[in-house]
Amino acid sequence: MTRAIQQLEAHLGTRLLERTTRAVRPTDDGNIYYGRCVRLLADLDEVESGFRASEPKGPLCVDMQGTLARFFVLPALPDFIRQHPAVEIRLSETDRMVDLVEEGVDCVLRAGVLPDSSLVGRKVAESAQLTLGSPVYFERFGLPLTLDDLNGHRMVAYAASASGQPYALDFEVKGVVREVMLPFDVTVRGAEIYTAAGVAGLGIIQVPRYRVQQQIEAGELVPVLQHTPPPRMPISVLHPGHRNISPRTRVFADWLAALFERLQVDRRL
Repeated sequence: MTRAIQQLEAHLGTRLLERTTRAVRPTDDGNIYYGRCVRLLADLDEVESGFRASEPKGPLCVDMQGTLARFFVLPALPDFIRQHPAVEIRLSETDRMVDLVEEGVDCVLRAGVLPDSSLVGRKVAESAQLTLGSPVYFERFGLPLTLDDLNGHRMVAYAASASGQPYALDFEVKGVVREVMLPFDVTVRGAEIYTAAGVAGLGIIQVPRYRVQQQIEAGELVPVLQHTPPPRMPISVLHPGHRNISPRTRVFADWLAALFERLQVDRRL
């Protein structure tokens, strides 16, 4: 076995295992290689099963934004597992755009305008957004009734994952999106801390309505400028565009699309 591993490492040109006198552990490259081999074997098994009209099966690695997972996907996931018990779901949570091939991810669920990439996107829903601030913040800076009233206000800056530059606030005025960049004291990267910064009174934020409904009902956030709301936020499922997706990825993407269609009809987004 040791000789076979050494020959494989020589063939690949990288070390797969770290060996000590007490233990043998996979290296980062070893973990990546193992994960891809598992997926390739699962794909092969699934191809062969297709000729036997079998159910999709094998590992399915899905990355999604935490708020989408917490509010919508995880509560409904038992339904998917009942329908497809042979699919092994492996979930991860990030806000950034991941390298699906490099990180061994089959598909991702994202909210927001997507950058140009090699991924194939499928919009499954749109979410209404709100402009908000905390009562303490508005006591200090005043309640804006028009966009002109934003002069002198501050925002919580949300940094783009690629460039690190903060996004401006967006307002839809008679079908045209108007960007407003306000001064800011703090820059964040992450949906949860962005909302928390607004609750803390650090500035105006813009977030999907579903994410802050509880804070609005508790009086922790106050919606403003609702006659000029931010544009609706698209929610999309993405997968690599350079190869055919596996049956297990396809059935999960279809399930997500049906789930968010129901949520849209029920006005929960």
